[in-house]
Amino acid sequence: MWSGPRNISTAMMRSWGNRPDAIVCDEPLYAHYLHSTGLDHPGAEETVATHESDWRKVVAWLTGPLPDGKSVFYQKQMAHHLLSNIELDWIASLANCFLIREPREMITSLIEFIPEPRVEDTGLPQQVRIFEMVRDQTGNTPPVLDSRDVLENPRGILGQLCSKIGLEFRDEMLAWPPGLRDTDGVWAKHWYAKVEHTTTFAPYRPKSDTVPESLREVLAECNELYRQLYQHRITAG
Repeated sequence: MWSGPRNISTAMMRSWGNRPDAIVCDEPLYAHYLHSTGLDHPGAEETVATHESDWRKVVAWLTGPLPDGKSVFYQKQMAHHLLSNIELDWIASLANCFLIREPREMITSLIEFIPEPRVEDTGLPQQVRIFEMVRDQTGNTPPVLDSRDVLENPRGILGQLCSKIGLEFRDEMLAWPPGLRDTDGVWAKHWYAKVEHTTTFAPYRPKSDTVPESLREVLAECNELYRQLYQHRITAG
């Protein structure tokens, strides 16, 4: 699931992690991203010290065998973590899906953690690039989920997603126990304060926050990228 930050991506990971046939991983390329860029994200030093920063070892794990009894490997990926030095051939072996969010709502949430985000920090340019690559390679349009649609109709949207990737929908995907998980990255204490207390997808609530003037150009570019993906989004029928 190729996402950007502040896109209900952790709630989505909780949903899939509650399936008895699934295992999940949390932003497996984050340590490599921070090690390579030197960006000052919350918990950056601990993330690099704790998690694997060699992208080749990470990819070997992502494309390797699953534990006995598991048939689904849900990979919560931040698209902007896929740096230009990472080879992309392994992506073709995955069922690639995309999670997006209306840029104004996403940016006004992101600036609580990264005050002056660049367009590339939103993951949208990378999502579009991966989407086009997958579509060109497969001849099919990969699934796109809009966060608002998921919150307004989680059963309908997740049901459609499962159908499109050849899986049976499971009711367990609609609710989960509260708390953090062993599968969460060490950055959870910085980023997951809200989702830690959730037990289901929260109802959609519009945000009235406005994007600062200094980020107007970022917003405009994000809106254009978002529209490219939004036109392909899954609907509940």
